[in-house]
Amino acid sequence: MDKDYTCEDWGTESEWTQIKVTVPLGSLDDTVAVMNMVSNYLQIEDYSDIDLKTCYGDLIDEAILNADKTIASVSVYLSMDGGIADTLSFLRERFAQLSIDARITVSGVNEEDWANSWKAYYKPIKIGERIVIVPAWEKYEAQEGELIVRMDPGMAFGTGTHETTRLVIKLLEKYIKRGMRVADVGCGSGILAICASKLGAKECKAYDIDPVAVKVANENIKDSGLTNVTCAVSDLLKQVDKSGGAYDVICANIVADIIIRMMPDVGELMDENSVVLASGIIVERSEDVINGFHEHGFKVVERIDENGWCALAVKKA
Repeated sequence: MDKDYTCEDWGTESEWTQIKVTVPLGSLDDTVAVMNMVSNYLQIEDYSDIDLKTCYGDLIDEAILNADKTIASVSVYLSMDGGIADTLSFLRERFAQLSIDARITVSGVNEEDWANSWKAYYKPIKIGERIVIVPAWEKYEAQEGELIVRMDPGMAFGTGTHETTRLVIKLLEKYIKRGMRVADVGCGSGILAICASKLGAKECKAYDIDPVAVKVANENIKDSGLTNVTCAVSDLLKQVDKSGGAYDVICANIVADIIIRMMPDVGELMDENSVVLASGIIVERSEDVINGFHEHGFKVVERIDENGWCALAVKKA
């Protein structure tokens, strides 16, 4: 049933934008889990448990009585400057990874309008010690020692504004050494593979289950002028190129359940010195992920947290 919140629940008066996700009823629990990564304040519409034979039926709104009982919706409300574009991209990628048929709508604003209007909120951002993510349309003069990564994320997740992306980039700065091979699983806009290349990686292979994300990533790779970064479609690790031997660094900025699902297979891509950089993990699920790595013969060598999100650096035990 609906759980409603007003502006007072957020403690401020502002202009709010509704992001609503409609899914098959069987996917509701997973959808709530994903939406909780965006906000703890959700509006859930699930009318499947309404008994139409109840004597109180005439007191129920006709629209509810006639609602499709095979679907459910979950909404979050964000301020107009609350990273809405990145949130939309984040949700699209997560639902694609979970194979959930999700219809995402933004109240009062159609998706075509967002293709340009969101750019007003996307500005250069420095991450870690060296990486600066700069929108493709922005002018930016690099300071000494900075590595500029120009991005146009389009409809793919990855602008550098989300905590999960920032956490992995900070780990990349620490673990990437010149000449390394890198694989990025669930690459979104291609931002992590491009960053790895800028940091000195010799070869970077990026993969995503979403063809739209792969298209966006390949455009960003082309625009970056990098010749050592490629991107292709892959369902997790199934289509990852194994012909070149072990990867030195494997990035997985996904969600806890998907990271757990790939644990039995990721060791095939590693040697004793390889490291997995896993992100997209809400703190409440961090122990599940850590325990899963331990059960599959890995050890966590580093953990960093930011605003309720967690990223791990993991090696073979």
